[in-house]
Parts: sequence; C-alpha cells; structure tokens
Amino acid sequence: MPNCCNAHSNCNPVLVHTFRHVDAELSKLLRSFSFFPVSVMPFERFVQTGRIAKASAGPLKGRLVAIVDVIDQNRVLVDGPLTGVPRQEYRLNNLHLTKYRIKFPYTAPTSIVRKAWVDSDLKAQWKTSAWSIKAQNICKRSQLNDFDRFKLRYAKRQRNKLLTIAFNTLKKRTKSDGTPRILKKDRRERLRAEKAKPKAKK
Repeated sequence: MPNCCNAHSNCNPVLVHTFRHVDAELSKLLRSFSFFPVSVMPFERFVQTGRIAKASAGPLKGRLVAIVDVIDQNRVLVDGPLTGVPRQEYRLNNLHLTKYRIKFPYTAPTSIVRKAWVDSDLKAQWKTSAWSIKAQNICKRSQLNDFDRFKLRYAKRQRNKLLTIAFNTLKKRTKSDGTPRILKKDRRERLRAEKAKPKAKK
C-alpha cells in the first residue's frame, strides 16, 4: 500500500495510522493463509489395489472382494478367493469400500490374492467389526417369523418398563445439582432400624 504522507503532505495523521494498521493486519493474514493445506487428508479409503470392498448389488451382494485392478472410472477388476467370488469386472457404484486393505502386487493372480488374504487374517477382523455385526443382526431380523417378532416386541416392552422405573427412582433420589436427596421413606426406615436395635440387644 503506498504511503499516504509521501503522496500528500497535508494528510490526516489519524487516517495514516489507520491505513498502516489495516495494511499490517492484511499482510499477517495473507502470510498465515495456506493455499495448499497438507495437514489432514479428508479421505482415507481409496479405490486402489488391495482395497477390500463389499458388494451391494447383483448376485455378489453382501460378499467381500479385493480390488485387483482399476479398468476405468466406472469399473474395477475384483477377486474374492475366500468368499466364493471369481475374478471379474464390477461396477464401482455397487461397491462399498471398507477400511481394510491387503498387500499384493499389481494385477496379481488369484493364488497370490488368496495368500495375502489368509496372511492378513481378514476374516477374523471383519467378524469383529461393527459393520459385520450390524449386517448379521439385519439378517437375523429378516429371518424372524410372526411369533418371534411378537416375543421380541414383548421383551423390549418389559425392558423399557424396567428402565423407566430405574430412571424415575434415580430422579426422585437426586437433586437438580446432582447431590443425593433423602426421602421421607428413608427417614422412616432409619428410625425403625434405630428403634429395633435396643430390642435386639435385650
């Protein structure tokens, strides 16, 4: 920014000070701003060789596959030697990428993919994941008959009753500030216990 006093000798000093302050703050802001931030990568799952994905459509729905090669922007070459999936091309729109990845060479044969799959112990990791547990629960729920659904609904109703009773009890015995509240019933029980002590001694 040009110096105001050099251009106009009769410039207001207050205005000059304001311009200099704005110029300094603007320079500081530009220095602190990074045009190419590299601190955090927003995505962690990429379409790459060895990435494990779950098929979501067609005859392969629900099965795990490994990406072997990228054919184009819409298709990939997948292989699932331990999930009963032969090597074939598959649409990316029908794949859900997981956080798991196994390491094998680019366009490796099925035997190499199978060995890498076994060595990574992917089956055990997938069984303990939240995604797999949720899928198993959905499968169990879809296989219930009318009587099983009735029993499940009745069990949930009984559970909610117990939770409501426990919540109301805690609410009665707790003040708004979190300290415990002494009820009249507690005082009566304490008095009865104190009266019963001398009789027990005699």
